[in-house]
Amino acid sequence: MDDYPLLNLFWTMLWFFLWIMWLFLLFRVIMDIFRSHDLSGWGKAGWLILALVLPYVGVLIYVIARGKSMGKRDVQEARERDAAFKAYIRDAAGTEDGSHKGSHVEDLSRLADLKDKGAITEEEYQRAKTKLLV
Repeated sequence: MDDYPLLNLFWTMLWFFLWIMWLFLLFRVIMDIFRSHDLSGWGKAGWLILALVLPYVGVLIYVIARGKSMGKRDVQEARERDAAFKAYIRDAAGTEDGSHKGSHVEDLSRLADLKDKGAITEEEYQRAKTKLLV
């Protein structure tokens, strides 16, 4: 370890991390090329060839030329995922428009109140409860 000074180790690690960051950027650019709907097949092939044949220059040119639309596609995709997640939650919770009207807990509570007040019998309560839970 004496023949490899600490400063050289620092520079080696710096270049290694920069190379890893560039790889992430390269994969991000390639993903963006394929998910872009405004590029034709030939346009996608051209950008891909440029990014793979001249990797550093091709990625830099792509980020300069299409970086803004790349960000817009990221935001749009995030919004679509968020809307899909919220729709899934509403569907799983069994509510409409995110409200809790008509939830089973509230209906069971109302049934219990009616039974406690004597408005319905125990048998009617059990039938209504079974109907709600099924």
